[in-house]
Amino acid sequence: MLPSLWRRRGSLLGPSTDDFVERFFFGWPTFEKDTDVAWIPRVDVNETDQAVTIDVELPGIDKKDVKVEVRDNTLTISGERRSEKKIEDENYCIAERHYGKFELTFSLTDSVDANNISAKYKDGVLTIALPKTEKAIPKEIAVEVK
Repeated sequence: MLPSLWRRRGSLLGPSTDDFVERFFFGWPTFEKDTDVAWIPRVDVNETDQAVTIDVELPGIDKKDVKVEVRDNTLTISGERRSEKKIEDENYCIAERHYGKFELTFSLTDSVDANNISAKYKDGVLTIALPKTEKAIPKEIAVEVK
């Protein structure tokens, strides 16, 4: 279950040249013609026997500017970070913060219970809990040795 950005590049066997370039410039504006996405937030994905948890760093973004949607076994997280002030006559020496729209997509497997997905937003971190279905949770069977 990797973001679509990562699925497009390289493979699980090893990174491609694009992976190194992308990691170097990660978070910079994208210049793909088929999208108006301006930046990509950092993500942590954690899996246990019971669930998959996705934490997305969204500092400076209001809760109302974030959207979480599940459709056709795809989880989409989108939103926008808005600039707090208009820049007209100021000369910046360094400008490292990025503003604009973002979108992350995750392919969900059959092991995720899509009807019970929950999300919470606190202190600039969006946490999405994807519980696993009953059949996907490992069961321990005791074997009696005689």
